[in-house]
Amino acid sequence: MVENVIQAQIFDLTGGLLCLDFANTVDDRTDVHPQELLNSYYDLVSWSEQAHVLTKHEAQRLLEKAARRPSEASKVLQQAVAIRETIFRIFKAVAEDASPEDEDLVSLSVAVADAQNHAQIVLKANGFIWDWAGNAGELDRMLWPVVRSAADFLTSDELDSVRVCASDSCNWLFLDTSKNHSRRWCNMKSCGNREKARRFYSRKKSSSTVS
Repeated sequence: MVENVIQAQIFDLTGGLLCLDFANTVDDRTDVHPQELLNSYYDLVSWSEQAHVLTKHEAQRLLEKAARRPSEASKVLQQAVAIRETIFRIFKAVAEDASPEDEDLVSLSVAVADAQNHAQIVLKANGFIWDWAGNAGELDRMLWPVVRSAADFLTSDELDSVRVCASDSCNWLFLDTSKNHSRRWCNMKSCGNREKARRFYSRKKSSSTVS
């Protein structure tokens, strides 16, 4: 059994939607050196467990398989980052009232089609739900619900609620579910307060210069 000796980082899941939280696995996107949060397959599995895409048992099983197939796990990580960037570009364009690039829509469609190959309708006590069929140990299985989340949201009536954080360095995506649709920050405690402090000191410095 693979022991999780690496300390898992805690991911911020405040995007309001699975695909947006996945797109937000890069800190300070507009900086010269953005901070990549998915630096290994372990990080990808850790995010998936925290986002409730995988159970603890499923996560451990994938890590054990990845240890046996490191080359395959590395390719899945590259695939995950590519899908993440596609999702980010699409929804950033939507949030800015622009049209996503055709190439990105095609890429997402291909990923969704692959995911749907693993989808099945399952009968539950109170009705039917979508679930995932096939080998639960496939290393890319956490990507299936992510891309379907993106496709479902992109074709929903709630699409106009997606926003880009107003912080100059953030660029995280989130759902604006505020009553008057005026939310500006992905997280008020971090980006909101930081940006307000920056503007306060900027105004204070300007006032001192004028005096």
